[in-house]
Amino acid sequence: MKPLIQAASGQTPARVPVWFMRQAGRSLPEYLEIRGEGSILNAISDPKRAAEITLQPTRRYDIDGAVLFSDIITPLWAMDAGIDIKPGVGPVTEKPFRSYDDLNRLRPLTAKDLWFQAETIDLILAEVDLPLIGFCGAPFTLATYLIEGKPSKNHSITKQMMFAEPALFEDLCTKLTDIVITSLQLQIESGASIVQLFDSWAGALHPNHYEQFVAPHSKRIIDTIKPTGVPIIHFGTGTSDLLQQIKDTGPDVVGVDWKTPLGKARAQLGDIGLQGNLDPCVCLGPWENVKAETDRILAENNGHPGYIFNLGHGVLPATNPDILAQLADYVHEAGTNMLKSNE
Repeated sequence: MKPLIQAASGQTPARVPVWFMRQAGRSLPEYLEIRGEGSILNAISDPKRAAEITLQPTRRYDIDGAVLFSDIITPLWAMDAGIDIKPGVGPVTEKPFRSYDDLNRLRPLTAKDLWFQAETIDLILAEVDLPLIGFCGAPFTLATYLIEGKPSKNHSITKQMMFAEPALFEDLCTKLTDIVITSLQLQIESGASIVQLFDSWAGALHPNHYEQFVAPHSKRIIDTIKPTGVPIIHFGTGTSDLLQQIKDTGPDVVGVDWKTPLGKARAQLGDIGLQGNLDPCVCLGPWENVKAETDRILAENNGHPGYIFNLGHGVLPATNPDILAQLADYVHEAGTNMLKSNE
């Protein structure tokens, strides 16, 4: 069993596993050469290009997993729900969701919708002997893009629907939950050996509102995927006050963003897999700074076997790939030494 799967499954890995959110893509010059113009979805839906982009970081870094080159809105785009990715902006919905009539745009997702993803995974697994990390956006985060129509700082329109029309919001999230489940199941059936559920904007919610409006949908997704035996990571940003509730939805690993000390998360959550949590901005500086921050995080983990090293969010475009290569090597050396000292 590979170290990433071992750590996520509660076993002691041969080494501390490392991967980087957004490791495939914008920080790599070879990615920019083949990405093409227009929406990133054009590359995602081209199996040969998507497979090559997925594989690019595996050639540069000694990482423990390949991340499927995709986006959290890919399933919605593939089923013509009216959402796209605008370069320089992010996900945009031409006609934002406002009423029950809009729910008709969310039909059941099928394998035919995501044919390109299955072909991409086949191409990846034919080339690399690493766990393939699949992923999808969680219902709340997907709902924010459909309701707001574009990225939002405070998600005010989403919250307005959530509080003023809770039945409509519940029905929207129920439909999105079904879509997310199908998307993850299709990725697993095609060969993904670990998956991550991104609730990127859950940190915008009060814990009471997370518990009422969001947690039940995330829990249904995780409960449905669990019988596959594929480990599940659940991650969101700004979720320091939600970590226990995220754990309670049932994932194998809780992703911790850079704002929460890893030791604090471990003390709060107990013996569960943790992933994280170097501030991506640290990687923009000199190696000495990166090493110091990495040492701090590894010390906070204190050799716990249920740990996956990652950034606290995605790789930034200006990141020097050589820094990430050095970081992966260093974690494997220093982190694994701590792991073995606790055996």
